[in-house]
Formats: sequence, structure tokens, C-alpha cells
Amino acid sequence: MAQSMQHAFVANFLGHAPPWYKYTILAFLVLNPLLLFVVGPFVTGWILILEFIFTLALALKCYPLQPGGLLAIEAVVIGMTSPQSVYNETVANFDVILLLMFMVAGIYFMKDLLLFVFTRILLNVKSKMLLSLLFSFTAAVLSAFLDALTVTAVLITVGVGFYTVYHKVASGKKVHHDDHDNLDDSGVIEYHREDLDQFRSFLRSLLMHGAVGTALGGVCTLVGEPQNLLIAEKVGWDFMPFFWAMSPVTMPTLVAGLATCAALEYFGKFGYGTKLSDDVREVLEDYNRHQESRRTKKYNATLIVQGLVAAILAFALANHLAAVGLIGLMVIVLLTAFNGIIEEQRIGHAFEEALPFTALLVVFFAIVAVIHDQHLFKPTIVYVLAMDDNIRTPVFFLANGVLSMISDNVFVATVYINEIVAALDAGTINRDEFERLAVAINTGTNLPSVATPNGQAAFLFLLTSALAPLIRLSYGTMVWMALPYTLVLIIVGGGAVVYLL
Repeated sequence: MAQSMQHAFVANFLGHAPPWYKYTILAFLVLNPLLLFVVGPFVTGWILILEFIFTLALALKCYPLQPGGLLAIEAVVIGMTSPQSVYNETVANFDVILLLMFMVAGIYFMKDLLLFVFTRILLNVKSKMLLSLLFSFTAAVLSAFLDALTVTAVLITVGVGFYTVYHKVASGKKVHHDDHDNLDDSGVIEYHREDLDQFRSFLRSLLMHGAVGTALGGVCTLVGEPQNLLIAEKVGWDFMPFFWAMSPVTMPTLVAGLATCAALEYFGKFGYGTKLSDDVREVLEDYNRHQESRRTKKYNATLIVQGLVAAILAFALANHLAAVGLIGLMVIVLLTAFNGIIEEQRIGHAFEEALPFTALLVVFFAIVAVIHDQHLFKPTIVYVLAMDDNIRTPVFFLANGVLSMISDNVFVATVYINEIVAALDAGTINRDEFERLAVAINTGTNLPSVATPNGQAAFLFLLTSALAPLIRLSYGTMVWMALPYTLVLIIVGGGAVVYLL
């Protein structure tokens, strides 16, 4: 009886995750209190970070919310952080939570327009290199003036839309069928499987180019990333002073990033270079013709409303009329009201994509609270600040980059900018060096952090989205595909910090 109950417990714990994964998480939970007692909170804190990264790395085996959440709960229980610290970290990032709750749902109600526009781009731009550059550059421009998570939400919506269209046909259904499971490949006709795998590779490369593009653009302006605004406030820069201060680093890295995009597509390395097969293109063209044939006055009115709301969205975001999340709520109200979506059940579907990630992000903030409470980054900060002033700036760039690959780049930027403000007030550094270090902090937290999904919120959002399992985009795949970009951005960005600042 006891043995059968044990089997039932193991079967229920983390559901369909592999048994070895379940036992690994249980081992972490047993090991952490022992480590805290034996080696202390500092070492245990770093081990906890690695354990959390492990849950992210295996996101396709088990959504990280449950195992990561168990680690976070244990960290609070054994005293490595407190509920108040977790709450403070969450409140400090409330704008991001609002954004995820409402803006992503708003983009969901714009999917008809997005598919309408991007289908034409995909079908009319035959060159994969040109298409990749278009995705990367557009994502960069939009992220510079809007928000990287919003842009990523658009890319995810488009990717799911394209994948769904082809997966239906590959499974022997028509494009207008609604009752279809994208995750189930059992119905895929044998001669379509190779095309489906190729299409997955094609979408993976486009999405990764777009995701890196959000980082290339997001670093350039005061509004591109949350930490940019914080740094600008501390230094006293407005929009254009911030742009010009960053441009010696951001403009060379933008050019280098786009050149890397073209090179990866030309040489077909690191998972890039896959082209759209003729069979898939034919399916998408059929879908486009089908959509054209059903363009009733009501459908056209829907597209017009979505287009007008998209213009209002762009204007509101570019002029920062309100917090991004509140603008997203406005988008939801306008699109549902004027397109006749008034049933709670239909509205609820829009929130399914973002709310699990929102919960995961709060768990991530619990891990950040451990980093803060246990001062895990302090030795690095003290060591860097003690360096000679002629090498301090490039080392700041690298130190911020490495720590941002591990932790939240907003948190890293907050810690470092406060430290150099204190150093300026104490007379340890002068104003010129203070500004150079501020540039190094901003570019360091934004550019090298593309190395891992936990380095950028937009990357983490993509990894844990509904699209990732469809196109087989795992943590390891993202790290591998981001590697050439990471190396180029570190070399070019670091070189610009040394020679151009």
C-alpha cells in the first residue's frame, strides 16, 4: 500500500515530466537546506541560481513555473530572502507585470491584422537573407521607441499564426478548421513531415533574428528597456542626450548585429539559413487566397478597426502617454468593443499566453530577491570599483554583461548605477568617468545579455511562450543560436567602449 502511494505521488509530482527530472528537483529541495547549514548563504545562493537556470534550460520538459516556484518558496522558508523582499522586487517591476497582463492580450486581439500584413511580407520577400534583415531591423526600430516585450509578443503571435496554418494542412485539415491541436504531430501526413521540420527551422531563425533585433534597438534609447530610464534619471539625460551618449557604442553594434544576421543566413551556420520550402509557400499562398475570398464587409471593418487601434497604440507608446500596460488595457477595450467581442469566454483566451509567464516572472523576482538579500554580486562590484580608472570602463561593460546573463538585467543595472552614484558623491570618480561608466552599464546589461534567455525578459518570454514547443525552441537552442551574436556584440561593443568613449 505504501509503495503504491509512493508511485502515485511520483506520478502526480510535476505530471508528465521525465522521472529523472522529478528526482533532480526533489534532490535540489533536499540539498539546499543542508548546503545552507554547511557552506552558508552566499554559496547556497549561487547554487540556487544555477538550479533555477536548470529549470529554464529544460522548459520544454516542464514549464519552469512549478519547479522554479518550489525553489523560490524554499528560499523564503529557509530564510535566504523574505516575503517582503519578494514583494519589493515585484512592485519595483510592476510596469513590466502590467505590460504582460494587458499588452500581450491586446496584441492577441490584433492577430488578424498582423497575419494579414506579415503574410504579404513573407510571400513577397523571396530572399531569406532580406527577410531576416527586415525582421531584425524592424524589431530594432520598434524596440527603440516602443517596448521589447511588446515587439516580442507581436513576433510570437505572427509565428503561432503561420505555424498553425501549415500544421493544419500537414495534418490533412483545411485552413479554416478551428478544432486543431498544434502540439499533436500524430495526424501529420508522412510526406509533410520533412516540410514541417524545415518550416520549424525557418521560423526559429526568423524569431531569433527578431529577438536579437529587440536588444539591438532597445539599448539605443531612453525608453527601449526599463533600466535605460533608470540610468537616464540618475545621470540626468533626456531622450536625445541619452541617444547621443550611447551612440558611440550602440550604432557600431547595430551595424555589426545586422551584418551578423546577413552572414548567418549566407553561411547557414548555428541553425540559420533554412529557406521556406515551395510546398509550405504554396500552403501559405492558398491561405492568403482563402482569406481574400472571405473578406466580407464585416471582416474588412475588423481589419480597419485593428489598423486604427494599431496607429493609436504606436502613437501612445512613442509619446509615453501612460504606462505601457495601461495602454495595452486601452487596446483591449477598443478592439473588443468595436469588433463585437463581448463574451467573457472569448476575452479570456487572450490572457492565456501571458499570465503563466507573468507568474514565472514573479518567481524570478524571488530569485533576484535572494541575490539582493545575500549580496551575491557585491564582491564583483567591489572588485571592479577598486580597479584602475583606465580599465574600469571596459571591465564594467563585461561585468554587467556576465551578471546580466545570469540574473535580471534591470536588477544588475540598478545595483551598478547606484554604486557609481555613491562613488561620484564620495569623490571617488569624476563626472566624466561617471558618464562613461553609465554608458558601460547600459550597454553591458543590454548587449551581452542576449547570450541566455534569462538575460533578457523578451528572450525568456519567447522561450516560455506557446510558440517555443511548436517550433522546438529550447533553452540550449536559443543559447546556441544567440552565440555568434553574443560574441560579435561583446567584441564590437567592448571595443567601442574602449576606443570610442
